[in-house]
Amino acid sequence: MSVSQKHPYHLVDPSPWPLLGSLGALANTIGGVMYMHSFVEGGTLISLSLGMILYTMFVWWRNIIRESTYEGHHTFVVQLGLRYAFFWAFFQSSLAPIVEIGVIWPPKGIDVLNPWGIPFLNTLILLSSGATVTWAHHVILNGSKMQVVYTLPRSRYLRRRTHSICPLKRELATVKHLTQSYLFKGKTKSLNQSLIFTRFQGMGYVKTPFMISDGIYGSTFLFTTGFHGFHVIISTIFLIICVIHQYLGHFIQTHHFGFEVATWYRHFVDVVWLFLFVSIYWWGGN
Repeated sequence: MSVSQKHPYHLVDPSPWPLLGSLGALANTIGGVMYMHSFVEGGTLISLSLGMILYTMFVWWRNIIRESTYEGHHTFVVQLGLRYAFFWAFFQSSLAPIVEIGVIWPPKGIDVLNPWGIPFLNTLILLSSGATVTWAHHVILNGSKMQVVYTLPRSRYLRRRTHSICPLKRELATVKHLTQSYLFKGKTKSLNQSLIFTRFQGMGYVKTPFMISDGIYGSTFLFTTGFHGFHVIISTIFLIICVIHQYLGHFIQTHHFGFEVATWYRHFVDVVWLFLFVSIYWWGGN
């Protein structure tokens, strides 16, 4: 930190990297369109733009490391801001609205969304998704102890299919088949619910009467909910990979840490959404 600086905040110096990164993204988009339309230089432009983006990432992160590690700009206050800035901006503006937004929250001219419409439906969908992925996890952990309860009505049909096996092996085959079946169903249900949630979230954004440029409300609302939606997409990809692993038979009772981590991540997304629903959709919209 500079000796002459009398506050703990980091005032960022002008940097060319945002502009360079934007130009690289634009060139990448143009190159992609040219490549898909069979222009000769489309692939070359894609390669050059990707190189520009990677270079921007490298030098930008290099500068951040230099500012935080060697120049001491990432003070305790700055680190708090990096972690909680968007939540703090929302609550500061909603609890103590300033005169620039009309001393009222939500600000004048903002038509808020009804929390008991799509947001509440998405809450039910996301909680149901967490329940089904937990169910699938417990199927792996408990196997036959749980599946006998769930699947007794189907056992007679499976016994007819395994009549040539000895009694003990027949029962083991029945339990294994049912365990794999219910485990696969639990994962696919959670995956489908994640896709439905993302679709409804996108529909909500389309019908939102404000944009991210509409002051403090639009920016904090769309940034926080959009950031959560990004995590839902990551969780969905995580579950897709787990479904593929399950289809290939990679998960067993003593070897399924990848799916366990996916379950943790799904519950993290659930908890964050509950916080967003209560604080931003319900309380923040009143």
